[in-house]
Amino acid sequence: MKKYPLVGLLFLFIFSCNQKVPITNRRQLILIPEADLMTMSFTQYSSFLRSHEVLPRYNNDFQLVEKVGKRIQQAVQEFIRDKGMSKRIDGFAWEFNTVDEPIVNAWCMPGGKVVVYSGLLPVTQDETGLAIVMGHEIAHAIARHGNERMSQQMAVQLGGMALSVALNSRSQETQNIFMQSYGLSSQLGILKYSRTHESEADKLGLIFAALAGYDPNAAIPFWERMSKQISGTKPPELLSTHPSDETRISELKKFMPEAMKYFRSFE
Repeated sequence: MKKYPLVGLLFLFIFSCNQKVPITNRRQLILIPEADLMTMSFTQYSSFLRSHEVLPRYNNDFQLVEKVGKRIQQAVQEFIRDKGMSKRIDGFAWEFNTVDEPIVNAWCMPGGKVVVYSGLLPVTQDETGLAIVMGHEIAHAIARHGNERMSQQMAVQLGGMALSVALNSRSQETQNIFMQSYGLSSQLGILKYSRTHESEADKLGLIFAALAGYDPNAAIPFWERMSKQISGTKPPELLSTHPSDETRISELKKFMPEAMKYFRSFE
């Protein structure tokens, strides 16, 4: 049997974990089984809901968030299935909740677990504005940005063949990195995505919103309103890793013709 040096084995292992993001086809390193990540996500999401004030189902804001979420969910599922990538959303247990807190933020954890804070709604202003944000956050989950970010951290923290051992044993290190990555405290879900991830989520999010029947052009005035929310030295949580600046809006405008190809109005 031919023997491979340690570096060679690590290379083969990493190569086997290489995947492509839908639509952009960017290659990404995914080391953690998505099913494991979703198991941790579901547990922490339930814990978060128990410790925060979630709006009741009869509340108008809750119903709006759920309506938009389900429309995007259906559009995404159809799109992913038509592209022959159904495995990417295997095990998703979609859920949409609104937390009654004056935070300008929203997030989606692995497996389609979504939270929108009531403080975001005055900025989104209407259903279409909300769809822009929810499309962006859901895009992070579909693109497996959380897994990619955690995989990068795991590779650095564990390194070498210890990485393979940790993954196979589903060790405490994996859970610790999940807790660190998602900041499981009052700031749950605020994963520090890279600028690449944020830009990619912008593009995928526009397409997801368009597929669900929401005009992606609403993204421009929304992010312009978000930029005005910046006051003092601390921006809204939604802007904490990707400021809404001229560059972002410029890139959205450049991508808009592509996003509009997917727009199908339900009106």
